[in-house]
Amino acid sequence: MDDEQLRPNFWEKYTLDQLTTAEWEALCDGCGGCCLEKFLDDPESPYEVEYTDVACKLLDCSTGYCSNYENRQQFVPECVSLTADKLPDMMWLPSNCAYKLIYLGEGLPKWHLLLTQDIELTKQGMREDGVGVAGRCVSENQVNEDDLEDRIVRWIQA
Repeated sequence: MDDEQLRPNFWEKYTLDQLTTAEWEALCDGCGGCCLEKFLDDPESPYEVEYTDVACKLLDCSTGYCSNYENRQQFVPECVSLTADKLPDMMWLPSNCAYKLIYLGEGLPKWHLLLTQDIELTKQGMREDGVGVAGRCVSENQVNEDDLEDRIVRWIQA
């Protein structure tokens, strides 16, 4: 996170579509929830979603971070690029997602890096709140697509 490009408390002062690229990227807490395979039960109701523990092939399941974030769409064309205008249709995002929280007019989680300014405190807070896929997911390369329904998890909520 390049602090020089971040305006103070930007998440409280500006709308999502007014953020710089650096500010937009800084909102991501790195939980990896958006990278999990999921079932949208009713396409008309974006809140009805079931997450699996199966992650995109680019996600490093030990860290919860994309192994090729900058070029991800070259390798995974269906990877969604989250933008402010797409957010209303993406309420399936995890309940801890800063983009979703800000869009809904709520604040950042108390452990968010923008608030703590300390990566270790942030990681500790995420662990305490049960947030993040690191160490709890498997790559889609290791799972048969027919087995996805057997891999639904309850530790992540929309």
